Amino acid sequence: MHGIFTENVPQHHHHRRQMIPWPLPSVSSVIKCFHGFHSTHPPISSIIAAPVEMVKFSKQFEAQLVPEWKEAFVDYWQLKKDVKRMQASRENTTAPPPSLALALLSSWTKLPPFDSIPRKEHGTIQIHRKLMNSASRGVMYETELLEQFADSDAAREFFVRLDLQLNKVNQFYKGKEKEFVERGESLKKQMEILLELKAALKNQKGQVSVGDDPKDDPSISCSIFCEEDAMKEEQEQAQEILATEYESGDFQFVDPPQGSDELEKPKTTDRLDEVKLRSLSGRAFTLQGKNLLIKIPLTTPSRTISALAYLFREDLGSQLRKCGSQSGKLNINKAKIHRAEKMIRGAFVELHKGLGYLKTYRTLNMLAFAKILKKFDKVTGKQVLNTYLKVVEVSYFNSSDMAMKLMDEVEELFIKHFADDNKQKAMKYLKTHQHKESHGVTFFIGLFTGCFIAMFIGYCIMAHMAGMYTGQSDTTIYMETVYPILSMFSLLFLHLFLYGCNIFMWRKTRINYAFIFEFAHTKELKYREVFLICTTAMTAVVGVMFAHLVLIARGHSSTHVQAIPGFLFLMFMALLICPFDIVYRSSRYHFLRVIRNIMLSPLYKVVMVDFFMADQLCSQVPMLRNMEFVTCYYITGSYRTQDYGYCMRSKHFKDLSYAVSFLPYYWRAMQCARRWFDEGETSHLVNLGKYVSAMLAAGAKVAYEKENNIGWLLLVVVVSSAATVYQLYWDFVKDWGLLQLDSKNPWLRSELILRRKYVYYISMGLNLVMRLAWLQTVLHYNFGNVDYRVTSFFLAALEVIRRGQWNFYRLENEHLNNAGKFRAVKTVPLPFHEVDQD
Repeated sequence: MHGIFTENVPQHHHHRRQMIPWPLPSVSSVIKCFHGFHSTHPPISSIIAAPVEMVKFSKQFEAQLVPEWKEAFVDYWQLKKDVKRMQASRENTTAPPPSLALALLSSWTKLPPFDSIPRKEHGTIQIHRKLMNSASRGVMYETELLEQFADSDAAREFFVRLDLQLNKVNQFYKGKEKEFVERGESLKKQMEILLELKAALKNQKGQVSVGDDPKDDPSISCSIFCEEDAMKEEQEQAQEILATEYESGDFQFVDPPQGSDELEKPKTTDRLDEVKLRSLSGRAFTLQGKNLLIKIPLTTPSRTISALAYLFREDLGSQLRKCGSQSGKLNINKAKIHRAEKMIRGAFVELHKGLGYLKTYRTLNMLAFAKILKKFDKVTGKQVLNTYLKVVEVSYFNSSDMAMKLMDEVEELFIKHFADDNKQKAMKYLKTHQHKESHGVTFFIGLFTGCFIAMFIGYCIMAHMAGMYTGQSDTTIYMETVYPILSMFSLLFLHLFLYGCNIFMWRKTRINYAFIFEFAHTKELKYREVFLICTTAMTAVVGVMFAHLVLIARGHSSTHVQAIPGFLFLMFMALLICPFDIVYRSSRYHFLRVIRNIMLSPLYKVVMVDFFMADQLCSQVPMLRNMEFVTCYYITGSYRTQDYGYCMRSKHFKDLSYAVSFLPYYWRAMQCARRWFDEGETSHLVNLGKYVSAMLAAGAKVAYEKENNIGWLLLVVVVSSAATVYQLYWDFVKDWGLLQLDSKNPWLRSELILRRKYVYYISMGLNLVMRLAWLQTVLHYNFGNVDYRVTSFFLAALEVIRRGQWNFYRLENEHLNNAGKFRAVKTVPLPFHEVDQD
């Protein structure tokens, strides 16, 4: 079955380790300098012999590892538990003192006549290399104990686990290295095609300058071939993939590489979806005798509309042109080449990031092996570190240099073709640099928090003295015209504050939210910056509202005073779209782009951040309705006469208010439809049904507020109850991944990030209670003399709080899905694909 080769490494019990003059470097510095080539760097055994740092290695190890690959790293914590168990067992069983005869014999052997007698030394352990029949699994290691330990069973169990970890690390590294190398080869081919097309386009421009027709250039013309034959061939290949099952070994951690026809055998559903969209996103052309397909993803409205129009024209002209009877020509213009170049550049960046993660994986695992073996030697009194580390150093994950060479090649290609031979410019793209958090941010957070609290207390006292929130008739104008602005800003910045809390918890629990949302590390907002925005904005809002309330209380009711809240709203809107590079412009513009993508959901390709933000809008319907009223009140000039009923009486305003109640759910439903169109998964249609039920419930509530009779009340109860059950099921099962019947954690999932399970149960209960906030629409319960608008505000705030809680568990589930597939880098689709022409 297996060919066994034994490595006999002599064990020198009196070997003195080399000491280095500098202290033990931190893990981050080791990552920068250690490439695995122990011929040019100090051996690990010498590094770990240096003085121990104050910070425990286990904490550094957890902080530095790649979160999505955590299960593939050495299980340092379990190995540490095994060592501690052996230590406790050894302390409980004290060894008997040596006899007098043995002590005298040991002393005589050290005298000169006996000291010169050669003694045969043997190792404490012996590591066997087993060559497996399966090429994917390669070499496996097994350790044999040659000496007796105080607790031989525990030592044997420790080495079985250690061998298991070494084999796992080798297997994972080999698979990921193969994936990245294949991806690199594919990118090199893509780069060659891109350079040839750019050269052809340059020649085409040269011919235009001398009066030639660019359509006659054969190197740039696109030969349109039969789409039906190609689709049929693709479907036949997909059916063959259905019958093929990949073999998985004991340590099969690697998914097939994605993103390129030359690199992968995609999953059947992905392949069929690719066939379905091929005629939309692709154009076939001939380049130097090769039939190539250029595929630009339909990520923008212009591309989607042009592709659909192309399909429509093809359908209308199908009866006039038979497949293969004619060959048209389609020029590859500069815009297409630019988009293809951008896709290839993004693929190079992601490949370099993946190779950097693989380098980190190698370094940290090597350090983990060294550290745990050092602990084992210290506890057992044996000397196995050198013997085992020599095997680890020559194992595949530490000896292979393919990934490191590829990393250098990627940097060279990127510098040459995307950075104009400017290495410093290229490194800005390839290596992300985290900006340091300033203490000034923390200071201003505290300063503005204190200011906000003081002004809010002053505002509450003044409002109480004026009786603004008691529902009195003389305060109706203020509550109808000014309070919506305060409510709108409060809900908005409460939501933003909870987002800052989410970021804090995601970072603390090592959830890679930046990768999930595809944020740039240099531009993403940290939780301190989010808190600074919230405290600064709410200080300004409450300060202005307090000043306005003081003026109203003193009897100032001029037009200028009434315009103060509207001016505040205008200033915030102007700041949001301000083109100057102030107040986090990149984040503001990214937010506006996401809102644009949501409003044009069927036309934009839906990514995680888009539908995540659309879900946030579904919880902010009261804020949107307040914004609509404020806009109408100030644009129509009603604030001059304080005629707050004008907008209420307008038919257009009523229709728009209904639309605002439906729009967030409609946008989210359209996103589900687009995802179903792109991916072909029926679960997106089921999710679409959830938002349709929410729209029906919202419509029933609006109709009940208008008619207010028993028939509409019953309809509200029935529709809202059904929608609530639908939403709760989707929250717990789909979005949070809980309520799994086969889970080792009852009513939860097998993998949990939070250690305390009861937190999940409490969160599920709170989500259920806050989902039932719509009952206030039916019960109309009033809290004493508090104005009904204040009650509505608190109910809206409860929904915002529920959404903030939902956000954490939604990303936790997404992160665990990524970790289950070891997906740490984004797979960028490649533009050029070689096809067969029959």
